[in-house]
Amino acid sequence: MAKGTIKSRSVQTEPRLRRGYFECRFGQLHVHNAIPPGGGFDEGTPLIALHQSPQSGSTFERFLPLVGRDRSVYAPDLPGFGSSDPPPERPSVSDYAAAIGDFCDSMRFRQVDVLGYGSGALIAIELALTRVSSVHRVVCVGLPLASESERETFRRAPWPAQPTDDGGYLAAEWERTRAAGRGQQIETLARSFAEKIHNGPRAWWGLQAALEYPARDRLGRVTQPILIVRPRDEWWDATLRARELLPRARILDLPDVSAEAFEAAPERLASVLREFLRS
Repeated sequence: MAKGTIKSRSVQTEPRLRRGYFECRFGQLHVHNAIPPGGGFDEGTPLIALHQSPQSGSTFERFLPLVGRDRSVYAPDLPGFGSSDPPPERPSVSDYAAAIGDFCDSMRFRQVDVLGYGSGALIAIELALTRVSSVHRVVCVGLPLASESERETFRRAPWPAQPTDDGGYLAAEWERTRAAGRGQQIETLARSFAEKIHNGPRAWWGLQAALEYPARDRLGRVTQPILIVRPRDEWWDATLRARELLPRARILDLPDVSAEAFEAAPERLASVLREFLRS
């Protein structure tokens, strides 16, 4: 190095991606995290991202570094999914929300924004209702507002299917994954399928909790600003039912975004969220 020159330090411009374990009422909670490169006082309100069932926080793998440029983002594996400890018995939506509340308390968050995807959207709603003073804004990407006939269909044949000795349930779940993710790349479908199988015989608990949630009573009580994003997935029609329950909500239709939305269109969703959270 020439005399009188100063060696410049490289400036980090991308978020730092981390994973860690935190305590909640059901044991350890595994959390995926994106931290802004600066980490200064100009950072936005932290965002909690809640995945759909029966997936995990890795759903947001491509989304985290996009939104994490100007705010910290935390995507926990909900209890019983991914690498988080399971509850001892089948939980309700309020149980899942309480476990996320434990995480927020351990982090000493004064205020957060909450994003929920699919069944995770109902957990986001419950978190907003039980923590009115600390949840600032809510984003729901797809809402499983099922009809009674849809709930009864699930009760008769909950999925993902239970493991069987002959392994036949694997073929059934693969076909279901392909049908739900029609048009997706095979790698995306394979990751989705692997997560369903990884979650084991309790994998259906999350969706069961969502379908039993008293949504018609609870949604109308939300007072925070709320954005509902409608991708063309399995909840395309069900999400539309939110119009009568949340008349003040902003609803954005994305008919060109299909299932596995956060893998298929992370840039699009990051842009939509950033606009809403800054408004």
